[in-house]
Formats: sequence, structure tokens, C-alpha cells
Amino acid sequence: MIPGLASRRRFSDLSEQEILALAISSEEDDASIYRTYAQRLRADYPASAQVFDGMAAEEDDHRRRLIEVHRARFGEVIPLIRREHVAGFYARRPVWLMENLSLERMRAEAEAMEHEAAKFYTAAAQHSTDAAARRLLGDLAAAEQGHEVRAGELVATHLDAEEKGKEDRAAHRQFILTWVQPGLAGLMDGSVSTLAPIFATAFATQNTWTTFLVGAAASVGAGISMGFTEAAHDDGVLSGRGSPFKRGLASGVMTTLGGMGHALPYLIPDFWTATSVAMVVVFVELWAIAWIQNRFMETPFLRAALQVVLGGALVFAAGVLIGGG
Repeated sequence: MIPGLASRRRFSDLSEQEILALAISSEEDDASIYRTYAQRLRADYPASAQVFDGMAAEEDDHRRRLIEVHRARFGEVIPLIRREHVAGFYARRPVWLMENLSLERMRAEAEAMEHEAAKFYTAAAQHSTDAAARRLLGDLAAAEQGHEVRAGELVATHLDAEEKGKEDRAAHRQFILTWVQPGLAGLMDGSVSTLAPIFATAFATQNTWTTFLVGAAASVGAGISMGFTEAAHDDGVLSGRGSPFKRGLASGVMTTLGGMGHALPYLIPDFWTATSVAMVVVFVELWAIAWIQNRFMETPFLRAALQVVLGGALVFAAGVLIGGG
């Protein structure tokens, strides 16, 4: 038997009082989540923070109304029962514990929270055989559906098209600074800087396995170096470039991938086949870098292509000349 599951109650076995207590604790949890979102957004996205503050206030109001109903019907003592105590009850993924959660992710999670709550209460009301419990669940479903409507009103009040556009642009800029820029730098370094040692080894030894080992070592070593360098040289506090861990991860992983792209073909035993495939991979990598620069960094495509392809060609030629010599 799986530990923890045996002690969970089935929703169908809960009493009307326990269902009401479960609703109260759920509303309290959701209000706390919304306040956490609001606190994290207040400095950079004040309009969205007001939206989440308003949604937390709505959850508090729901909880107060539920407590009043409980007090009138069952007294002051509310049973301690939470989502994790009930099998089949909708679960909240603890994404609010993640640092630097994106604005769009918070909005999506909030929408999912309201949808899940409304859907669960509606389904539970339909499957309930007790008239009083059915009526109670229906009221809870209506409250959550009304909250969805209220959430839309809050967005309309605090987050008009212009304000949302500003926040979306700020979020996109943060994505560029935290993920795209370090990742692009890593991809360029991994793709270009490893060309010389890989192809020098290839033409000097004409041994595909040795070439692969050198390429893997160069790629992994460069990835570790780039990752630590990116994470250590800027903590993101003053520059606003975001979490150093995320930037280091993006830079290190993309550096490694950039080098491994043209090292992996040397797992092919035939030297000229492996080299031909590696050259095709290099061509694709360089044009991919140019496209990313054009797409996210707004660099004119021809200029980006000229810079990347020319630089890559020079490094490739240096490796071939050194290895062939």
C-alpha cells in the first residue's frame, strides 16, 4: 500500500460540515497564494499586483461567508481538513514557491486555480445524493464561477490594454535578459570556439573516436566555464538581468550543446562521412544563431549572418589548417 494514501478520505465520505471546512481552508490557501503573487509583482508590475490583491480580497470574502454559514449550522469549531487530506480533491501545484516566477505563469496559474475550483464544486454537486450537501456544493460552485467573473472585472479595472502591453513588454525584456541573451552567448561560444580544436583533431588524427572525445571534453569544459562565469560576474540586482542561476544554466547548457552538435557526428566510424555530417551541422548551427539574433536581439539578419558565418568560417579554417599541417 502506498504510504499516505490509506489515510486520505474519499470526498463522498465527507460530512456536510467537513465539506464546508474543506472549502474554508481552500479559500484561505488561495488567498495566501494570490498575496504571494502580488508581493512578488509589486515592484515591477504594480497593476498586476493590484489584480492579485483584489482576488485575494475576494477569497477572504468567500471565506468569511463560509465561516458564517458554518457558525450558524455547526458552531464555532471548524474541523481541520485540507486538500491533501481528501482523495480526488484538486491539488495546488506549489509553483508559488518558485523564485522569479514569470508574470504570464502567475496569470495562467490563477486562471487554472479558479477554473479547477469551479469545476470541482460543480462536479461534486452533480454526484451528491444528499439534498443539503448538493445545495451547499452548488452554492460553492456558483461562488467560484462568480469569482472568475470578478477576476475578469479586476483585470479590466487595474490592467487595461496599455498597462498590460507595458507589463508584457517588460516581461519579454526580462525573458531576453535572463534566458535568451546568456543562452545565445553560450551557443555562439560553444558552436564557434570548439570548431578549431574539433576539426584540428579530426584532420590531424583522422580518428573519429579520438575526435569525439576531444569535442566532448571541449564542449563540456566550455559549458562549465561559461555557466560559472555568467552566474558569478553579475548577481542581477543592479543590472536587472534576473537570477544568476538561470542565466548560468542557460549559458552553460547552450555552450555545451553548441559544441556537442558537431562533435556527435564523429561517433560515425567513417572519417569522411562523419566530417561531412559535422560540417552540415556547423552550417545549421551558424544560421540558427543568426536567426536567433534577428528574432530576439533585433539584429538585421544579413549583418548577423555575415558576422556569425564569417567568424565561424575563419575558426573552422584555422582548425583545418592546423590539423592538416
